[in-house]
Amino acid sequence: MTSFADLKLSEPLLRALGEEGYTTPTPIQAGAIPHLLEGRDILGLAQTGTGKTAAFALPILHRLAQHRVPHTPKGPRVLVLAPTRELALQIDESFASYARHMRFSHAVIFGGVGQGRQVEAMRRGVDVLTAAPGRLLDLVNQGHIDLGSVEVLVLDEADRMLDMGFVRDIRRIVALLPQDRQTLLFSATMPRTISDLAASLLRDPATVEVTPPSTTVEKIRQAVMFVDDENKKQALLTLVQSPKVVRAIVFTLMKHEANKVAEFLCKQGIAAEAIHGNKSQGARERAMAGFRSGAVKVLVATDIAARGIDVDEVSHVFNYDLPNVPESYVHRIGRTARAGRDGWAVSLCNAEQRAWLRDIEKDIGKPLPVFMDHPFHSEAASASTMRPPVLGGGGRGRGGQQNGGHRGGQNAGGHHRGGGRPAGGHHDAHRGAHRSGQGQQRRSSGARSS
Repeated sequence: MTSFADLKLSEPLLRALGEEGYTTPTPIQAGAIPHLLEGRDILGLAQTGTGKTAAFALPILHRLAQHRVPHTPKGPRVLVLAPTRELALQIDESFASYARHMRFSHAVIFGGVGQGRQVEAMRRGVDVLTAAPGRLLDLVNQGHIDLGSVEVLVLDEADRMLDMGFVRDIRRIVALLPQDRQTLLFSATMPRTISDLAASLLRDPATVEVTPPSTTVEKIRQAVMFVDDENKKQALLTLVQSPKVVRAIVFTLMKHEANKVAEFLCKQGIAAEAIHGNKSQGARERAMAGFRSGAVKVLVATDIAARGIDVDEVSHVFNYDLPNVPESYVHRIGRTARAGRDGWAVSLCNAEQRAWLRDIEKDIGKPLPVFMDHPFHSEAASASTMRPPVLGGGGRGRGGQQNGGHRGGQNAGGHHRGGGRPAGGHHDAHRGAHRSGQGQQRRSSGARSS
C-alpha cells in the first residue's frame, strides 16, 4: 500500500485527506484499515503519535457513508470510549475533520461540565458518540442515552482506561450494547489486563502490532539527571531556559506540585500553565490553546496529559517527577518527536524515585543515559542505582564512557552530542497507580491523531 487511494476509501474521505496534505498511511493505518473495512474486530497495538485515531475513524466513516440508516433517538451508531476529556475532544474533532464532505452527525460527552448541551446533542441520535465512561454511564442511567443501536464500539487508549480504574465501567457499558457489533480495541501497551479484556470483547480479531508495546520512539533522545528535591526547580529552570527548548511539557506526579512548578516558572519569566484534573474544563482548554499557539512555552501536567495531547511542535518533555507506573514513562515522552520530528526527554530523579527508575529501565529494556555535568548533580541520589552511570563528561564520567554522550552543562537543555541517542481525565498518576492492579505524520506520512 502506497497511498490512501489504495485503501479504497470513499471519495469524500480521500478529498478531505488530500486537503489535509495526507497521502501515505502510517503503518498502523495501512495494517488496520483493510481489516476494518471487511468488518473484522481488531486489536491494534502502537505507540502514541502513530495515527491510531485515523486508523479507526476513516474505515468507520467509510462504513457510515456506504450504509445510511435513520438515527435512533438518543442513540449513536458508533461509540468511541476514551479515558480523558482532552482525548475525547480530540477524537471528536478528528472525526469532524475527516467527515467534512459527508453528511455526518457527532457528539462528545465527558464530565466536569454541565450536561444540558450533551443531552440536547443526543436527543435525535448521532452517527458517532465519543465519550468518557463515567459521564456516559451517568446519562445512560438518567435515560438520556440509549446504547441499543450501536454498530461499532471503539476502545481507544484501553490500557490507560484500565490504569485509571475504568474496567468496571467499561464492562457495564459493553453489557448494554448489541452482541452483533464490530469491536475495535487500540492500546499503546499490552499488559495482562488488556489481553484479558481483548479476549472477552473481541471475536476472532485481527491483530496489528506496529512496534513492541513498551519500546520508546526512535527519535527521542533520553537522559536522566540525579537531583535532590531542593534543587529540582532550579535544575528545571536551567533546562527550559535553553534556546533549544521551543515548547515543552513538564510532568509532575501530584496536582499541587504542577501548580507550584508552573507558578515558579512564571515568576522566572517563563510562560507556563498547569493542567490537571482539578482544573475546570475552561481553564484546561485555555491552557491548551495557549500551548498550541506558542503563547505558553511550558505546559506543566499530571499524567492526565500523557495521552491524547496532540501538539506536533513539542521539542522537550521533562519529567519533574518520574512516574510510578513504568508504562506511563513511554506515554509521557511520546508527547515529543511527533510528526517525524526529533525530541528530547530528560528526567529528574531523586533518591526516593530510584526504584521507579529501575522499573522504567526494565520496562523499556535499557538503562537511561545519565547526564552528570550540571551543578545540581546529586551523588546521594545516584549512588544506589545498582548500575554505574552510562554517560558523563568533563572528566566526571564513569563506567568507561567518559566522552560517550551528553556533555556540557547546557546539553541537557537540548545540545546533547555524541552517542546518547537510544533506540527506541480526572485521575492523576499517583491515583491511577493504586487502582491499576487490576498519528498520522503530515504530508508524506499519513493522517495522525493520538
